[in-house]
Amino acid sequence: MDPKNRLNANESNVNDTISQVRRRPGRLKDTHITLSHGAGGKASAALVEHVFFDEYGNYILQQSGDSAVVPVDMAGGMLAFSTDSYVVNPIEFPGGSIGELAVNGTVNDLAVAGAVPHSISAAFILEEGLEIETLRRIVADMRRAADAAGVRIVAGDTKVVPHGAGDKVYVTTAGVGVIPEGRTVGPSQVQTGDAIIVSGPIADHGMSVMLARGDLAIEAPIESDTREVASLVAALFAAVPGTRWLRDATRGGVATVANELAESTGFGVVLEDEKIPVRPMTRAACDMLGIDPLYVANEGTFIAVVPRESAEAACAALKQAGAPDAQVIGRIVQEPARAVVLVTGFGGTRMVDKLVGDPLPRIC
Repeated sequence: MDPKNRLNANESNVNDTISQVRRRPGRLKDTHITLSHGAGGKASAALVEHVFFDEYGNYILQQSGDSAVVPVDMAGGMLAFSTDSYVVNPIEFPGGSIGELAVNGTVNDLAVAGAVPHSISAAFILEEGLEIETLRRIVADMRRAADAAGVRIVAGDTKVVPHGAGDKVYVTTAGVGVIPEGRTVGPSQVQTGDAIIVSGPIADHGMSVMLARGDLAIEAPIESDTREVASLVAALFAAVPGTRWLRDATRGGVATVANELAESTGFGVVLEDEKIPVRPMTRAACDMLGIDPLYVANEGTFIAVVPRESAEAACAALKQAGAPDAQVIGRIVQEPARAVVLVTGFGGTRMVDKLVGDPLPRIC
C-alpha cells in the first residue's frame, strides 16, 4: 500500500478498535514519592494535578505548558517564564553534561511556548567533595550553551550539602522570554487535519545517559541530542507564522507528548511508525533493552503542529536551519477523541498510552 494513503486506509480500523477508549484524570493513590513521580508519565501527572494544582491552582498554571504565559505590558507582547531542575546521573555523558541540559532545557521550554528566550538564572546544590575542576567544566558548558542560545545567565545561587546528602551537583534554572505580539500557540489553535512534525531523531538522549552509567554490558556510540531549539523554532515561525502548537519531547518522550496533545485538544492523534526517525544504533540499543523509543527522553527535539498545507514549508525551514531529519510523522483527527494511535509498518494500529513507571530514572 502507498504509505501516503496508509493513514486514511486504516482510519476505520482505528475507530473500530479503540473508539471506546478515553483518557480519565489520574488519581493519586500513592502515599510516598517514588521515582515514577519524576518520569513525566501518569504518576507525574497525578502528582501535579492532585498536589500542586490543588494548592496553587490558577488559570495561568492550569495552562499546563512548558512555560507560563503571563499577561504583562511588554510593548504588546507577552512574558514567558519557566523553571526546571536537573539531577541527571552521570553529570557528564556522551554529547553533553548537566550544565548543557540546565541551559538548553529552560531555553527550549521558553522557545516552544513561542517566546524568544532572553535571560536565565542558575542555582547550584553542590555535594561536599565535588572536584572544583568538574564544576569548572560544567559551568563552562553552561556558558557555551547560553552563548549558542543567545541568552545570558544573569543571576544565581550556590548551596553546599554534606557528603552523602546529595549526588555531586544538582542545578536549577529559571528563564524569561518574550512572546512577540500576535503570536499565539496552544491547544486551542489545533484543528483536525493538521500535520504533526518532529524536528529530528528521537531517543538519543535517554539511551546515551543510560549507557553512560555503565550498568549494562552494552557499548554503543550514542550521543545525547541536547541542544537549543530556539533557532529552529524561530525558523519555523518565519516560514509558518500560523504554527499551532509546540512541545519539546523530554521526559516521557514522544508518546507522552502526543498524549498531552490529544488530551488538551480533545482530538485524536495518529502517528505513522515508519515516519518517526530513530537512529539505527539507538533503535538497536532500545531493542536489546526492551524499551520503546517513543517513551525515551529527548533534549533537543520538539513536536510541532502546523496546518496541513504548510507542512512541507515547515520541514524545509527546519532542515535549512539545522534539523536535517525533520519530517511529518502524523496528523490530527476527529476520532478517536483524546487518544493516540500508531499506524505500524504492516498497516495495523495500536494504542499509544502515556509512560507508566520510570524505565530511565534521572535522565535530566
